[in-house]
Amino acid sequence: MVILFGAALLLVLALLGLAHWYLWRRLVRDTTRGPGPARTVGTVFFVAAPVLMLAAFAGSRGLPFGVLRLVAWPGYLWAALALYLLMAVAIGELPRLLLFRVIRGRYGREGEAGAVPEAVPAAVGEPGPVPAAAGESGPGREEPPRPETPRPETPHPERPRSETSRPRPALAPSRRLFVSRIVGGAAGAAALGTVGYGAYGVLRGPRLKHVTIPLAKLPRSAHGFRIAVVSDIHLGPILGHAHTRRIVDTINGAQPDAVAVVGDLVDGSVAQLGHAAQPLSDLRARHGAYFVTGNHEYYSGADEWIDEVRELGLRPLENARVELPGFDLAGVNDISGEDHHAAPDYRKALGDRDPDRASVLMAHQPVMIHEAVKHGVDLQLSGHTHGGQLFPGNLLARAANPTVAGLDHYGDTTLYVTRGAGAWGPPVRVGAPSDITVMTLAAARA
Repeated sequence: MVILFGAALLLVLALLGLAHWYLWRRLVRDTTRGPGPARTVGTVFFVAAPVLMLAAFAGSRGLPFGVLRLVAWPGYLWAALALYLLMAVAIGELPRLLLFRVIRGRYGREGEAGAVPEAVPAAVGEPGPVPAAAGESGPGREEPPRPETPRPETPHPERPRSETSRPRPALAPSRRLFVSRIVGGAAGAAALGTVGYGAYGVLRGPRLKHVTIPLAKLPRSAHGFRIAVVSDIHLGPILGHAHTRRIVDTINGAQPDAVAVVGDLVDGSVAQLGHAAQPLSDLRARHGAYFVTGNHEYYSGADEWIDEVRELGLRPLENARVELPGFDLAGVNDISGEDHHAAPDYRKALGDRDPDRASVLMAHQPVMIHEAVKHGVDLQLSGHTHGGQLFPGNLLARAANPTVAGLDHYGDTTLYVTRGAGAWGPPVRVGAPSDITVMTLAAARA
């Protein structure tokens, strides 16, 4: 196992090195005239940036939190920027090749147009002008016979020289540099714009999303019950107290009847992030706020965080349920708890309830839907996927999860997956904007 892990790690490092060498070649070497200050600065950058990126990802488990906060911003942002630079530069290879061909062709035609045409020798036997001897002029003077010399054959007029026989003109270094700078600049602008817009979306805070879900067993008295669903807040070295405050203000502004926090609240210990989570104590909902663990809680000290959120006024549902007006709200531990003696227990959470009552289950990962179907759950609320967070991450998320975002149906059970309110790693989202969902339950008979 250790050998396989080491081999996988070496492979990942080799791929990262190869990707950064390719970016350096296209964006530094090909856009500079030669060794000099510009190339030196670019080379140093393409060595330091991946080192910071690796420190940010690996240091989350070992670096002091203060140091991690220093390397997290540049390291995580470079991870996102490198991804989109790599995509943009790779896409730019075709325009680069076409521009080279166009400029080479134009350069060749200009060279042909400016060339001095060679004199076409007269055919053998044809009379030609006889030059006068030096110092002599006038008609009537005869030229003494000269020995004939062999003349080169002229091409047949109906058989012109093949165009392919002409040497292909080389592209001038200045033109090659011009094309490289145009394509590299366009790739850099596209990547910077994409990452900048994605970071703005995260730092601005999640937006409200409204969804109505009918439940066959919900009584008319509970029709219109509203649950604010929030997941994947990911408090850590980048997202902190201000991020939590924006989320709490957004939820309170929606005036929900209950709040469901569906895991992955933190990336760090209570000692590191207790202050960042403090605004959760201001959550306001008529029937309370509830919490279940996600996989990142088990990386950060789940027991301590369960006690902390309880102190903040949220009710942890550790394989437990609570009766709300018209339905049961249950919660199970995340499947990552299996390694920490806190596995999800559906029987404990759902086993002895009244089957005629509607049931809503909080379970962090969408893959838990299959157990929910077995236990007759009407609606499961999940997160975990971030909707992919960074395109094309949605393709990877789709391969690992039954549903990446939004509503889906499995038998008689409805699954809703929120894209989450924060971000893991790079504080950037592309194609998967963050959200807080206000879910309105509707009675089918209403």
